[in-house]
Formats: sequence, structure tokens, C-alpha cells
Amino acid sequence: MKNRQATTNDYETIINLWDRSVTKTHDFLSLKDKEDIKQEIPMYFPHLDVRLWYAENKLIGFSGTNSQHLEMLFLEPAEIGKGYGKQIIQQLIKDFHIRSVDVNKDNENAKMFYLKNGFTIVSEEPTDSSGRPYPILRLGLE
Repeated sequence: MKNRQATTNDYETIINLWDRSVTKTHDFLSLKDKEDIKQEIPMYFPHLDVRLWYAENKLIGFSGTNSQHLEMLFLEPAEIGKGYGKQIIQQLIKDFHIRSVDVNKDNENAKMFYLKNGFTIVSEEPTDSSGRPYPILRLGLE
């Protein structure tokens, strides 16, 4: 998998990819919360190492990291389940030294994905970082 650092010119592409991915994978989010989060996400980008991930010059997804913490990883819905996520997380661990990630407790597929890739549940929070009623699992690598 190839990756490159995102620029401000990529933000619209990233937000549109995020929207498609969340629509497919986050059915527990209310429509209002999804729209609110969509507006908030670009504010995080300047504080993260945001990467676009490609397979054969086709955009597969994006990640955002802060030090050794994976803040976000989203794939194009059509690319989920094809092994790209595993390749990306392995590269993030190896090359970017990712050691932790937070996952919505209600996102069973994401939780299982990270557990299969060596993460374990460290703790649970009753709300997300903005105080919304979506419990968060804090995961870490052993």
C-alpha cells in the first residue's frame, strides 16, 4: 500500500470519503450527530498526520494519527473486507509506531478488526470525546 500526506486540497475528498464510510459502518449514529461530526472533523486535520492510502493508484482510505495514537481510519465502503484495512493498520504500526486507538463500542466490526490485529481493550468511556452518548473503547497494543 502506498500512502502520502494529505494537504488542505485533499480535505473535501477526505470528508466525502468519511461520509460514505460512516454511512455504511456507523448506523448507531443519529443523523444530527453524524452531520455535526462531519462539520467538526476538518478542525482536527491540522493537528494530525493525515494520510491518504492507495492501492494501484486508487484511493482506498485515509488515516489520521497523533503521535502513537490512531485517531481515525476510514475506507471506501466498496474496499471494506478486502484486506486493505489490515495492510494499512500493519503499516501504521510498523512505520508510524501506532500503539493505541479508540473505537465506538457499538461499532462491532471495527472492534473485531482491531482485536484481530493485536489490540486489546484497555478501558471504556461512557461518552465520546465531545460528550455525545456513544461509549468508547480505548484499545492498546500489548
